[in-house]
Amino acid sequence: MKPVKRSFNIAGHRTSISLEAPFWEALKDLAEAQSTPLAHLVARVDQKRGATNLSSAVRIYILMQYRSTRSLPRVAPGN
Repeated sequence: MKPVKRSFNIAGHRTSISLEAPFWEALKDLAEAQSTPLAHLVARVDQKRGATNLSSAVRIYILMQYRSTRSLPRVAPGN
């Protein structure tokens, strides 16, 4: 699956991120669930990402959001 590149204005500068279609859909769903424009959500991720590439930071953000809303099975140590 080929990444799709989109551009945003964040903190007064133009930047772009490349994500695969399922990540774009998940990001749009998260923005909608938070009643936040997509660009504002990307800007929030940008503010907290540190030295991480923005596209990677967005993927990690999406994963963490989905993991926090789902009960994952617990695995006993050593298994």
